[in-house]
Order: sequence, then structure tokens, then C-alpha cells
Amino acid sequence: MNKSELIDAIAADAGITKAAAKLALESFLGNVGGTLKKGGKVSLVGFGSWSVSSRAARDGRNPQTGKTIQIAAKNVVKFKAGADLEGAVN
Repeated sequence: MNKSELIDAIAADAGITKAAAKLALESFLGNVGGTLKKGGKVSLVGFGSWSVSSRAARDGRNPQTGKTIQIAAKNVVKFKAGADLEGAVN
């Protein structure tokens, strides 16, 4: 499912227009991204939680040349599925 299909599904399920569903989805994504950018955590009980984790700098290898390269430290987003979501998949 892509973004436009999700918007269509939200509009059909909630009985709202596609424009309203698009605004709701974009608001949700913006708020989740903004919270994570500030270093916060977003939890939806039963669905899952998003958090930010720091990844340390490390050595890597260029597969074409075999030379060792430095990979910079960075923050990464992690998602942990909730019990209800895991149960629905299994």
C-alpha cells in the first residue's frame, strides 16, 4: 500500500473526503517526525512505537576497491511493533 492508497482507505473508512484524509495523514506524519527530530518517542498502544537511536561511527569497506572507509555516526529511527500488530500479522 502506498500513500495515495492509504489516503483512499482512510477516507472510505472514516466517511470523510480524500482531502481531509490527506490532511490528517500529513499531520500525523509531521507530528511523528517533529517529535522524533527533537529526540522524543512516539507510542501508539497496540500498534507500536518509534524512537531515535544513535549509531556510532565505524569502519566500513568499499566493495569495489576493498579499501577501508570511515562511516560517520548518525541518528536512526527505530520502530518496535506492538502486541496487537504482531498478533494481526502472525
